[in-house]
Order: sequence, then structure tokens, then C-alpha cells
Amino acid sequence: MEMARPWLLLLVLPVVVVVWWRLRAGEATGVLRHSFLDLVADARPSVRVWVRRYLPLLSGLAMLLTVVAAAGPRMVHHSENVKGRGIDIVLSLDISGSMRSLDFQPKDRLESAKDVIRDFIAGRPHDRIGLVLFAARAFTQCPLTLDHPVLTRFLDEVQVGLIDDGTAIGLGLATAVSRLKHSDSPSKTVVLLTDGANNIATLEPETAADLAHTLGVRVYTIAIGKEGLVPYPVDDPFFGRRTRQVESHLDLDLLRRVADQTGGQMFQATNTDMLKDIFDTINKLETARYETVVSTWYRELAGWFVLPALALLLLEVMLSALWARRLP
Repeated sequence: MEMARPWLLLLVLPVVVVVWWRLRAGEATGVLRHSFLDLVADARPSVRVWVRRYLPLLSGLAMLLTVVAAAGPRMVHHSENVKGRGIDIVLSLDISGSMRSLDFQPKDRLESAKDVIRDFIAGRPHDRIGLVLFAARAFTQCPLTLDHPVLTRFLDEVQVGLIDDGTAIGLGLATAVSRLKHSDSPSKTVVLLTDGANNIATLEPETAADLAHTLGVRVYTIAIGKEGLVPYPVDDPFFGRRTRQVESHLDLDLLRRVADQTGGQMFQATNTDMLKDIFDTINKLETARYETVVSTWYRELAGWFVLPALALLLLEVMLSALWARRLP
């Protein structure tokens, strides 16, 4: 909600002053001459007297509501011709157990990737973006959407262990490509991020890459982490969580073939800064011109303030003339 004439709200101050002055004026008490004042020593103001004294509050509140109504409260919906860049992108994210490796200190690989992906999503407000997760299997965490706050909430829920462990790169890619099958965007893109080698034979990555090429989907592959020994957290029942060195293996040749087969590129990130640079590069590469109309209209809300103001004024007039009237 916004105010069409917010400067009129400055009238609130004089209204408050007027109400305060009327309340002070109403506190004046009458004088009664009597020869024996003990007869009225315990007298207290009646309810009518109390109501009469504070009647100015009703008109004061009515004036405040009128000032707000005059300021022009309204609900805003924008409308304009917009030219920009927008494409359909599906992020395919590896959530296998190796994504818990701690070579991206202070966070593990998965949490570091999630941080960078959040920034990537925030930087593409006009793109439809979806999210696919894969380990031993693959599933769609969020379909293509322009509702990026919802997409971000789905991303926040991602963690290792949602599905059986493994690295089904072929399934992860095929599931992402299938989300773009009915897209009419001039540019369809999959960004596949993994830290391992395909070890699930359900669907070969090359077959999924053929499908992407057939549907005109460009695939960018990102190998996250380094090969060799990397720190990995282990929960010991006696000594609690500790870190040990485990072997990390990346199939860079496979990721390069998949990217080349679809007209994309292969990248490798061994730290968070490199991962940010990679997504910045993809952000610059994947652009498409579009033109759309965003409508703007206003729903005036002044009536919601004027009607209560009139009701309060009417109530004060009726009380003043009838039940709480002042007698001579």
C-alpha cells in the first residue's frame, strides 16, 4: 500500500493538538454554592458525565481517519512495457554424500554451492528457473517458476540424504532436460553441478546429452571440488564428529563431453570464489531479449477510512444530543 499524497499526513499534528485542547476544555468543573458541602462529599461523576468529557475523542479519531483518506491510500499494481533478458534455466544439483566434503571451508561443498546459487537466482529476476536434485536417483525439487522467493525456500531445504547415496549424473541431466521439454523460451539451459563420477548405470550421461541436444537445450557442467584427498566429516559414536581425509574423484572428461555435445561449457571450481566466477560467466553467456507488458493499476482504499470517520461523527452527535447531552 502507498499514499498518493503522503504530505497530507502532516495534518495529523494539528488534529492531535485540537483534540488535546478540547479534552482540556472539557475538564472544567462547575461551581455549586451550598451551605453544607458534607452532603456531596462522596459524590462521583456519573457514567454520562465521563462519556460527555471524552466525546471529543470520537471526532478526533474521525478527523484522523479523514486525514488518512485525504492522503490517498491505495494498493498498487504496476503496468509498463519492459524490455529485458529472460530464459528458462534448470539447475541440476548433486546431493550425494561426497558433497559434505569440507574443501570449501568454512562450509561444505553443498552449502557453498547453495549460497552461490541463491545469488545467481537473485540476479535473474526475469528468468524462469527450476531446481532438480540427484544422487542415486533424481527428482524435481521445484519446477520452472518466476516466483523466486518460493524457489529459494525450496533451495534452503536441500540437504544430503534426501535420497539414496550415489551419483546418477545421467538421471540428473535427463530429469532437468525433461523440465524444459515444453518450454517455448528462445534459450533453454541446464546448469549441472556435481562433485563425482557417474556410478549409477540407469541412464548414461551421454544419452541424456543426446536428448538435450535434440531438444535444443544447452548444458553447462560444473565440477565442484578437487581431486585427491579432501577433508570429510565423520560422526564417531565415541569421539563425536571428527574430520578425516578421503579420496575425491571427478570425471572431468565426461563433464566436458556432455557440455561440448550440447554447445555448452565445462567448468571446475576448487573454492567458493571460483564457483562465484563460474556462475557470473554463465550469467553473462545466457541472455535472451524479450519484451513484455507489466500492468499497473491502483485500488483506492480511501472509502475504508471515510465511512468509519462518518460513523464516529454520527455517534458523537447522537450521544451529545441524547444520552450524554449537557443540561443547562
